[in-house]
Amino acid sequence: MHIKSAEFVMSNSDVEKCPKSRLPEYAFIGRSNVGKSSLINMLTSRKSLAKTSGRPGKTQLINHFLINKNWHLVDLPGYGYARVSKSSKKVFQKFITQYFGLREQLVTAFVLVDIRHTPQPVDSDFMKWLGENGVPFSIIFTKADKLRPKAIQNHVDAYKAILLETWEEMPNYFITSSSKDIGKDEVLGYIAELNENMEPGS
Repeated sequence: MHIKSAEFVMSNSDVEKCPKSRLPEYAFIGRSNVGKSSLINMLTSRKSLAKTSGRPGKTQLINHFLINKNWHLVDLPGYGYARVSKSSKKVFQKFITQYFGLREQLVTAFVLVDIRHTPQPVDSDFMKWLGENGVPFSIIFTKADKLRPKAIQNHVDAYKAILLETWEEMPNYFITSSSKDIGKDEVLGYIAELNENMEPGS
């Protein structure tokens, strides 16, 4: 897939106010500072479509971007936010779960995890919640440029081993690096494939 256009549509914390169109949506979510904004900018070939920040927890709203005029990329707040109040965390958690529960346009979610780290309980718990609520998702391992190829495979294998203790099979996954454009074609190709499968007569 070649992204010809990427436009900011809206930000809000009220799921009822999300775009009314029936365009397919793909939601990106992960713990704070996992590299979500950088990944979105890499996928769309835009330097600052999503705002990056050295301060974790920067994304605190549901952000919709219209891609190629025919699907929405959704940038969701992190579920391991730093430097925000407990009351704010509860609000964020509430509208994240509302988003997944109410958005019929959602095709799949992408859960971002830092490939350098072993599975964190907050990641595992969130994936478990998605599974229990019937929300399709893929894992996107970020920051692969920080490791050598052998180490990448070792980390993925270790992640698989832990997840397979509770999952029947390893969820679909991608290995990416925003700084090296690693995984871009694979993620966009997967989205293109899902979009094509939804088109009438395809």
